[in-house]
Amino acid sequence: MATVKVRIPTPLQKLTKGVGEVQGNGGTIKEVFGDLEAQFPGIRSRLYDEEGNLRRFINVYVNEEDIRFLEGEATGLKDGDDISVIPAIAGGAPTRGGELR
Repeated sequence: MATVKVRIPTPLQKLTKGVGEVQGNGGTIKEVFGDLEAQFPGIRSRLYDEEGNLRRFINVYVNEEDIRFLEGEATGLKDGDDISVIPAIAGGAPTRGGELR
């Protein structure tokens, strides 16, 4: 079991009492997110949909590597790894010239 640092995006910091970095424990991303739910009840429902899948608009990185290109939630972790949880950001509406506002 690894102890890792998890960066929490601003919209979820109300669940972590305003803290932007927390520690989590687990051997995989899924285990760490389970640990975060035990520490900060309600965070799981913000990360996972009703079927238990990570929400499409949540991007997760381990040491700056997108877990979609690793082993997803089964990505193995070691002590000191950094996990970043980043909500996807949509662009603005296009203007008549095609640029984004």
